[in-house]
Amino acid sequence: MSPKDLLLALVVVVAWGINFVVIKVGLHGVPPMLLGALRFLLAAFPAVFFVKRPQLPWRWLFAYGATISFGQFAFLFSAMYVGMPAGLASLVLQAQAFFTLIFAMFFLHERFRAQNALGLLIAAGGLAVIALQGGHEMTAAGFALTLCAAVSWALGNIVTKKVGKVNLVGLVVWASLIPPLPFLALSYALEGPQRIAAALAGIGAMSIFAVVYLAFIATLLGYGLWSRLLSRYPASQVAPFSLLVPIVGLASAAVLLDEHLTGAQIVGAALVMFGLVVNVFGGWVVQRLVPTR
Repeated sequence: MSPKDLLLALVVVVAWGINFVVIKVGLHGVPPMLLGALRFLLAAFPAVFFVKRPQLPWRWLFAYGATISFGQFAFLFSAMYVGMPAGLASLVLQAQAFFTLIFAMFFLHERFRAQNALGLLIAAGGLAVIALQGGHEMTAAGFALTLCAAVSWALGNIVTKKVGKVNLVGLVVWASLIPPLPFLALSYALEGPQRIAAALAGIGAMSIFAVVYLAFIATLLGYGLWSRLLSRYPASQVAPFSLLVPIVGLASAAVLLDEHLTGAQIVGAALVMFGLVVNVFGGWVVQRLVPTR
């Protein structure tokens, strides 16, 4: 990978890692369902004028928008609103990698290899430690909702695999047309018209910054650069950079939000990260250690 593209990969990692801190900041002034609606209304704006619609049937755009865009962030925003720390959210959400493997085995008939199983068991142990010894800052509801967000992301990954090669930026932008209406409907039903009106009337600079960051930096810039890297290099060379996202998420939450992990959370986080590393690099290690005939 060239130095320029390596720098772009790190830009994506930082943008996605800090994203969790920004969500927490945005939720201080805007309730979760309304924040989701504003994010995707803004992210969908380029679809009208600047980005060509990918050559896909609308059912696939709907499926992607309903899973990765709406489902993932409806659960994630709710989780962080009810007590999931930003740093731990960035880590627990990476369980999507293992849910994706499980769904791919059932829906796409892909093989579940030994390193995948080992990585899943290690990471599941880490998640169990975090869940059982979460500390006073993390709620059980927040943890469970974050896992639901990971499941939604994984289902979206299966949709992405089903549609095959497609312009990822176009897919993300046009799929952003799907979430605003269900987000607004849930906001009206759960948060109420009075709270919506009060949040919009009293929206502050930090909340506006959060919405703009989530729409343009985390969504459009992040996926735009990521798709550029995937178009230039093998997925096996690009995907490992995603392992750095929870590291940035945990570090930025500690610095910017003063979030601190308990001893048990540190152990759990280390196990989850080790499980992810085994899942990504386990096959490569086996190939190097076991000679082929």
